Amino acid sequence: MGHNSFGEIKIMGTNELSALLWKERELLELLHFKLEEQHLLLVAGKSQWIQLATREIENVLEKVNAAGLNRAVEAARVALSWGLDAAAPLSEIIKAAPEGPWNEILGAHLAALRNTGSEIGQLRDANEQYLRAAHRSTQETLATLGDDPSLYGPAGATASRNAGAHIIDTNL
Repeated sequence: MGHNSFGEIKIMGTNELSALLWKERELLELLHFKLEEQHLLLVAGKSQWIQLATREIENVLEKVNAAGLNRAVEAARVALSWGLDAAAPLSEIIKAAPEGPWNEILGAHLAALRNTGSEIGQLRDANEQYLRAAHRSTQETLATLGDDPSLYGPAGATASRNAGAHIIDTNL
């Protein structure tokens, strides 16, 4: 398959790069949605669905990683065709874009990727805090189960390990 000019190669690579950036943006939006679902489940205390939500997030992350790799390969091709190093970041590729719409198009992709990435990071952090709090709460609950004098062991005696008084801090 021959190309008539060097300019045609630039356009084809840039078109492909733009298409891959759209795909990556869509996947990041899906990841954002899945994290939002997980967040809603955590807030609602629907712990039975957390494992499924986490699995779905992991599946989307695999797709995001693959899309990022494909985009990096195409970005390297575009960078080389525009006289840059193959490892040039997207921001440098945008600056080197020839006159025309590519600077604006690729810049819009980069801005959207950064914005979605920031939102994903904030939501991921919030979800991790909820998960840690839920884990601590579960550990505390399990630790106190043996101290409940109303629980009986196999011999019919109370299962209490420590029947002493409990101090409750009411100034929390």
